[in-house]
Amino acid sequence: MEAFDVLGDPVRRRILELLAGGERTAGEVVAVIAAEFGLTQPAVSRQLRILRESGFAVVRPEGTRRLYALQDAGLRDVEAWLGRLRAKWEQRLDALGTELARGRRQRRTTPEETS
Repeated sequence: MEAFDVLGDPVRRRILELLAGGERTAGEVVAVIAAEFGLTQPAVSRQLRILRESGFAVVRPEGTRRLYALQDAGLRDVEAWLGRLRAKWEQRLDALGTELARGRRQRRTTPEETS
């Protein structure tokens, strides 16, 4: 599953928001998602599996609990894609900044020249 397919689901985005706050147990994630989206434990587990398989989350066992945390592999794919777009934005923003500065300079010099 591609990164943006994963991020296209509001439940998975919410789980990632939870994990961005730090490691969470599967039970904590299920409790929040069940309360907010009305999903069952198996449905939330399915979403966690998708996040793991796509490189957005990692799980580690601790006794009988499963602790989930963000994994940056999936986020790197998104960052790389955004980086290509960002280069274009920055280029255009730099050009806009140059034009704004040129306009300010012209406004400053115009009154002096007419005096």
